[in-house]
Amino acid sequence: MTIYHFVGIKGSGMSALAQILHDMNLEVQGSDYEKRFFTQKALEDAGIKILPFQEDNIKPGMTIIAGNAFPDTHEEIVRAMELGLPVIRYHRFLGQFMQSFTSVGVTGAHGKTSTTGLLAHVMSGAKPTSFLIGDGTGKGNKEAEFFVFEACEYRRHFLSYFPDYCIMTNIDFDHPDYFANIEDVFSAFQEMAVQVKKGIIACGDDEQLQKIQAKVPVLFYGFGEENDFQARNVETTKEGTTFDVFIRNTFYDTFSIPTFGDHNILNALAVITLCHYEEIDADVVKEQLLTFKGVKRRFTEKTIGTQILIDDYAHHPTEIRATINSARKKYPDKKIVAVFQPHTFTRTQTFLNEFAESLNLADKTFLCEIFGSARENHGQLSIEDLRGIIPDAEIINEDETAVLSEYDDSVIIFMGAGDIQKFQSAYEKSLV
Repeated sequence: MTIYHFVGIKGSGMSALAQILHDMNLEVQGSDYEKRFFTQKALEDAGIKILPFQEDNIKPGMTIIAGNAFPDTHEEIVRAMELGLPVIRYHRFLGQFMQSFTSVGVTGAHGKTSTTGLLAHVMSGAKPTSFLIGDGTGKGNKEAEFFVFEACEYRRHFLSYFPDYCIMTNIDFDHPDYFANIEDVFSAFQEMAVQVKKGIIACGDDEQLQKIQAKVPVLFYGFGEENDFQARNVETTKEGTTFDVFIRNTFYDTFSIPTFGDHNILNALAVITLCHYEEIDADVVKEQLLTFKGVKRRFTEKTIGTQILIDDYAHHPTEIRATINSARKKYPDKKIVAVFQPHTFTRTQTFLNEFAESLNLADKTFLCEIFGSARENHGQLSIEDLRGIIPDAEIINEDETAVLSEYDDSVIIFMGAGDIQKFQSAYEKSLV
């Protein structure tokens, strides 16, 4: 039996896929940098071997699944090619894998990980479901009828997929190191739309998605009256949010979620729409929505003394705005302190003013040095450029986090897609 060796197994998608194959009793191992990543605990819990990168890891008889962050010149990939082993890129392997199921891809500039996690949780309460979530969570079910997965638009990787259904949460300009502009992003989503086999669930409140053309039915969801599935009569309580759903202006049912903010209502509405289309009982959907615990690094909360600490993946101005607004709705009487680490120099440069506007929604902002990526580790601007356009913003280092203790009875949000968690960890250690 072949061993599936993952080059870059700690990547969020790679980690999840490794867990799925492991659950299906396939032999799995992988390699990565020795630095600890938040994704590796699940791998360790499953007993999946993680090795440091070296060409000797590659042996005859293996199938190599290569992470997209690693070029063909990587020592393990070179060795695999020398041995004549199959080397399959992550997104291509996933495209082949999903053909055995009724597949549901979730894509969008924002909200895809949270929506994938929510959909996987709800569907699993109704029918056997395997799933791959972009927070590094994956589960393989041998009896699975459905496969729910996150489909990333970066470098048009999602064009390797031909899903039965596709949920599209929104289209926004991001990844400026690859996409030229919003029109370029739209063209990628339009190409994806043509590849969907059964139906598209799209947010009708998004002006870009309103223009999507497809060969299959497109069901729109949102707050606007023109949507097929519409949320009305929204009420916020201490426990979360309750709203009515109308299908083409006819009352369908009332649903509650244990989260806050319009973006969470929209995520739930997308899931409700797909489940209705697949004739899943509304009572099952209601019950599952209420028991969803969230995904990793998406508004993950911890209470320490009078402070609420929140870890969040927000790294785009739109996401920062949504996260701060959620915190305001949940904790209306507390001050909001943002600790933000920009992710990549190109994104920071492109959205500099938009970052300032979204961070100004907080009562106080602390900025961390820009986190470069493996593809881009320097740029022409620095964190000082962002600090200069945010009133009263301060730059903070890991060893200076103790200053956050001055903000009693506040919500402190650590935001970013790099290693912002180390700032939260340093702060928590400073309190001991």
